[in-house]
Amino acid sequence: MSDLANKENLRLLMQGELPVEMALEMCRMPNKDEDRFRKYIEVLQEMVPWKDRILVRVSDHLFVVAKDGGRRVVKCDCGHEYGDYRANWKLNALVYVRKTQEQIAEVFTTQAPNAEYVEIREFYCPGCQAQLAVEVVPPGYPFVFEVLPDIDGLYRNEGRPLPDASASWFQDLTAEQTAKWVK
Repeated sequence: MSDLANKENLRLLMQGELPVEMALEMCRMPNKDEDRFRKYIEVLQEMVPWKDRILVRVSDHLFVVAKDGGRRVVKCDCGHEYGDYRANWKLNALVYVRKTQEQIAEVFTTQAPNAEYVEIREFYCPGCQAQLAVEVVPPGYPFVFEVLPDIDGLYRNEGRPLPDASASWFQDLTAEQTAKWVK
């Protein structure tokens, strides 16, 4: 197996600093090394300032981490926590909504969508103000829950099942979260 996908090259790839030729060569490898996921998680862990165990990356800044006490939460690379990963993290983010045609036109260099039919939601981290996501949706549409990863299934398929694996982890708890707001 080629040593092309070593941890340093994976780090450079994630930081956008790996030469294009090497990145293409990694993509063309006929077989991926068996420990690629483990190395990827190790590199991610080395890139953040906190010690909670990263289980999976959700986006550029967000991770699902294992906390003491058996909890799994969404955490930003700055350290801000959004709560249980089974509930949409966007419910605990800062949100800027562009509703008017003028506001929408600020972010479009070509013809902007009609403000009668869409709004643009920008989600920011309360801890570091990084932009985490953007949605273009009809006004009043619920926050889009983009990913609910089957973490137990992923680790089981990797041959490294998690000790706290349970079918109860793989369920959407967003409705339970919002129901608490109306009580």
